Amino acid sequence: MNNGYILLVEDNPDEAKLTIAALKKQNIANPVKVAIDGQQALDCLFDEGEKLPALVLLDLKLPKASGFEVLKRLRADPVRKRVPVVILTASTEESDLVQSYALGANSFIRKPVDFDQFSDAVRKLGQYWLLLNEAPPLSVPAAA
Repeated sequence: MNNGYILLVEDNPDEAKLTIAALKKQNIANPVKVAIDGQQALDCLFDEGEKLPALVLLDLKLPKASGFEVLKRLRADPVRKRVPVVILTASTEESDLVQSYALGANSFIRKPVDFDQFSDAVRKLGQYWLLLNEAPPLSVPAAA
C-alpha cells in the first residue's frame, strides 16, 4: 500500500470537498493536500523540502497555470515525471482527453455528476493507484 499523500489540484471548493468526501467514504486513508490553482500545485510539487505525492488528481481548467501546464512541467522533470497523474475533470472535450495523454497523464476520468457514481469512480482510482499499482521509487532519478 502506498501511504503517501494525494495532491488534489482543484479550484472549485465544493468539488474539492466532494472529492475528499468520496475518498473518505471509500476508506482511502492517504492524507489529501489541496492546491487551489496550477501555480500552487507547481509550488508544492517543486518544493525541494516537500515529499512527492503518491498520486496527483489534476483538474484541467485552473487559474494561474492550467492543468496542462502543471502536467507538462511535471513530465519534464527527471524525478517528478514518474508521479502518477490522474486527470479528474468535468471536461467533455475530446481534445482535452487527447492532449492529457499526449502530455503524459496516466489516466483521464470525467467527473460524474451523481455523488454515488463519483464516489465509485474515486474508490476504483484509489484502489488501483494506491493499492494495486506498483510505482517506481520517486527518490531515484529516472534512467535517461
